Amino acid sequence: MAKSLEMIFVTGEGKSSTISVDNPKEPVNGEQVKQAMQQIIAQNVFTTSSGDLASIKGVRVVERNVEDVKVL
Repeated sequence: MAKSLEMIFVTGEGKSSTISVDNPKEPVNGEQVKQAMQQIIAQNVFTTSSGDLASIKGVRVVERNVEDVKVL
């Protein structure tokens, strides 16, 4: 199973933009993630097609289980 940390931001145009980090250190510390997201916003590290990242919308850990199916 693969896990990823999704940091969800609101852009300058009010749309959502997500940055994913594979295999986050667990347990995830919400305060540390919040501080990192605030730094990303303050330093204007990323720009999207709907504007700069403006605020924090949310954070989630996503776990995926992928199973290949043999078809031949």
